[in-house]
Amino acid sequence: MAKPTPTVSSNVAAALAQDKLGTPRITQFALSAAATLTVVAGVIPTGYAVTGINGLPLAFVLLGVVLIVFCVGYNAMSRRISNAGAFYAYIAQGLSRPLGVVGAWLAMAAYNLLQVGLYGIFGAVGAPLFQQWFHVNWPWWGWALLTWGIVAILGLAQIEFNGSVLGVLMVAEILVILIYFFAFVSHPAGGHVTFTTFAPSHLFVSGWGALLVIAVTGFVGFESAAFYSEEARDAHRTVPKATYFCVGLIAVLYSLQAWAQTVAVGPDKISSYANQNGGETVFNLAANTLGQAWATIGHVLLLTSVLAAMISYHASASRYVFSLGREGVLPSVFGRTLPRTGAPMWGSLTQTGIGLVVIVAYAIAKLDPLVNLFFWLGTVGGFGVLCLLVLTSAAVIGYFRRNGGETPWRSVLAPVLAFLALGAAVIVSVINFSTLLGVGPSSPARWLFLVGYLAIIIGALLWASVLKSSRPETYRRIGMGVGADSDRATSMDRAGAIL
Repeated sequence: MAKPTPTVSSNVAAALAQDKLGTPRITQFALSAAATLTVVAGVIPTGYAVTGINGLPLAFVLLGVVLIVFCVGYNAMSRRISNAGAFYAYIAQGLSRPLGVVGAWLAMAAYNLLQVGLYGIFGAVGAPLFQQWFHVNWPWWGWALLTWGIVAILGLAQIEFNGSVLGVLMVAEILVILIYFFAFVSHPAGGHVTFTTFAPSHLFVSGWGALLVIAVTGFVGFESAAFYSEEARDAHRTVPKATYFCVGLIAVLYSLQAWAQTVAVGPDKISSYANQNGGETVFNLAANTLGQAWATIGHVLLLTSVLAAMISYHASASRYVFSLGREGVLPSVFGRTLPRTGAPMWGSLTQTGIGLVVIVAYAIAKLDPLVNLFFWLGTVGGFGVLCLLVLTSAAVIGYFRRNGGETPWRSVLAPVLAFLALGAAVIVSVINFSTLLGVGPSSPARWLFLVGYLAIIIGALLWASVLKSSRPETYRRIGMGVGADSDRATSMDRAGAIL
């Protein structure tokens, strides 16, 4: 008698809490991951200080245009493929299964780096502020562990509750950014407003590539809207709306704030001012134009901005682990959800464990939480997301070439333009990696992180090969998500869609 065909594991069909999130909620998660006030207070002054170039407002405009073009193909894929591991599924179905595993491993690494790096800035910025406000003298890692506990609890909570928390924090951030903007512009240096920093001649000078890459890190987070497609109401509409809105709003906010800072200080003085004031640049300007109380409000919201970003990145990373566990690419236990809340249980707990290990390790090694933890890991994580955007652009082209059903603009022209522009950004990033990290060309950090990403890529390809030879059923379902079934995977093989 022939053996019965094994049934598909229930984990493959397991889904997150469905029909819970509308466009506003998804937008809140994406904007929280972008950490708008953290970028305004940290990335923008750093860009001016590190490069000495005052064309950053134009850089944000150009990057916004590039990412809108990227979103054309990205959103076309999101209408066809609903998967919590968005990059992973798109790359697997558009290019190949092995590259899909590469995308998943890169995403897990990148979003973990982005999340754990934020513990560093919260501790470094929060410790002196809490000592000043409440006379509580904890080390940076004490405050980091406090936020770690909060994120751990919220990571297992209902997705709607997290959305409510992030929504309040996001609105407060944006309001303060706009208030600062109007205050800076209404107090121009020299008594008159100038728009010279929008001129191309102020951007395309020596070292402009490093400035563009620094600006790219400010946009990281917009892409996370697609991660919630399984939990969205009418995902075909809500996810694209949220993605376009996030990119547009981020580009406008950052461009206006970068320009306003040059207006308040003077375009020819902004680099030296940012270099002298560092992370206090925006808050010192706020104190000078609005009063010290508004600087204090900004400091409070900076800390809540970091907390909101932690929650959002935790959710993103845990959903990648969940999607891989559900399909058997990771142990199936990672594909389980918490019955009461629908949260990815072991995916969330994994991120919690990683965060604890990193905080303790940095505390024991006495490394700088701001430079070595926040700045280094955040920059390297942003670079990983940039690589994923390039792979996804190529995946859009491959997917629609095989399956059709979209206009040439969505399926070919826009993805090709995005691939070329973002690919150039990756090349510039590698060339300027020492500048991005703020280290010398001979520093081990210059190549250590890049070698780490290379090791992740090689490891993912080897694991995909192991799955192909030892677990062919699991291999065939890579990237299929909740719609995984043997017949569908086999039919796609015959169509040549996935290798």
